[in-house]
Amino acid sequence: MKMISIRQAAAVALCAMALAGAQSVQAQEKMTAQSLIDRQQILDQITRYYYNFGLMERRAEDSFYTEDGVLILGTKRYEGKEGIKSAYNRPPPAPGAGAEPAAPRERLPFNITVDNALIVVHGNTATSQVIFTEYRPEKKGDPMKMTTQGKE
Repeated sequence: MKMISIRQAAAVALCAMALAGAQSVQAQEKMTAQSLIDRQQILDQITRYYYNFGLMERRAEDSFYTEDGVLILGTKRYEGKEGIKSAYNRPPPAPGAGAEPAAPRERLPFNITVDNALIVVHGNTATSQVIFTEYRPEKKGDPMKMTTQGKE
């Protein structure tokens, strides 16, 4: 008899936790059909952005952002298309400013996965956070290995 009571109490506790979690998410943002559609379109855009890095002929990274888009990388903030373009188009080091640039290496295909996407829609703006994992071969024909993981 006691075993049933413990199981029932555990089930009630789990249900209460699930309901409390659902209420806090609902309080954070209103879920509407349009916000769910917007969220999926944003996730699709983020996925296309990361797929772009592995392509042999890539689109410019700033083409994935709106005119008023903001890219935050660590402690640096890049605003607008020109700012975002500057984040990806860093000039090579000036001659004599340190080590000479390395010889270009063979461009190999690689994959980036996106996980734990947290996308919050605020009317006609949104914020997102994702965890990305990069997989690359060391040389042509090698199996893919995880090389980098980070948050954006």
